[in-house]
Amino acid sequence: MSQTQSLRKRLIETPPHWTTVLALIVLLAIVAMALFAPRIANFPPTELNAMMRLKPADGTYWMGTDSFGRDLYSRVIHGARVSLLVGAGVALGAILIGLPLGLLAGWFRGLDAVLMRAMDGLMAIPGILLAIAIVALTKAGLTTVIIAIMLPEIPQVVRLVRARVLATRSETFVEAAVLLGTSPMRIIWRHLLPSTIAPLIVQGTYVYASAILTEAALSFLGVGIGTETPTWGNIMAEGRLYFALNPWLVYWPAIVLSLCILSINLLGDALRDRLDPKMKGRS
Repeated sequence: MSQTQSLRKRLIETPPHWTTVLALIVLLAIVAMALFAPRIANFPPTELNAMMRLKPADGTYWMGTDSFGRDLYSRVIHGARVSLLVGAGVALGAILIGLPLGLLAGWFRGLDAVLMRAMDGLMAIPGILLAIAIVALTKAGLTTVIIAIMLPEIPQVVRLVRARVLATRSETFVEAAVLLGTSPMRIIWRHLLPSTIAPLIVQGTYVYASAILTEAALSFLGVGIGTETPTWGNIMAEGRLYFALNPWLVYWPAIVLSLCILSINLLGDALRDRLDPKMKGRS
């Protein structure tokens, strides 16, 4: 049985736990909310109405309005689009960059010392501080925020892939391929790369959730995406000024943000339990 077939078997061999199903439903609902935001929003997210400032929730404004009279419900569901896009961009970028670096570091000992020292230096800087510095030195925007959040995540992926390669290269089938004169690139592609798929899937879910939370923190601090684009972070940042008058200006985006991150983490835990044989049978 190939590693890909074994991976597929572990994913479907047992029914999911009810918490996993619930997390998947919540996440799919948030994704659907983001995809169809222009259709299900009551108003454009940037439409101002000075006559409706800080209006409580009612039949027209389901979550009330903010200090500029903008519909909070419309802004929250449009904010989901930015958060999910940032999470996907960071997770995909970190894996696409970290995977080849980890494979090379794990197989070629000469590159290992150089690459891992560079990764150690990058990990020495707190991720949120590095992201703030990058955004502050450049023009804030979606691409800049994705890159700023992605850079601190790359060392985690590199170290994970490298550890997996070091464990796999001592296996009998890899040693046999070396003795048969198989080229290093073919060994990496045929034998080492498949062994990294399972842990990368799990790591990708955690990077996704972490990126969404970091983006919200940057926007809340005022160094993320500009206020002209609604995000959960800048919605909470604007709402905190009027927290005493209407705390739901902060509660609603915080609730949706928490549900999104919790559902992704629960799905990541479920994938880890299924893909890691050592975790089988634990709860």
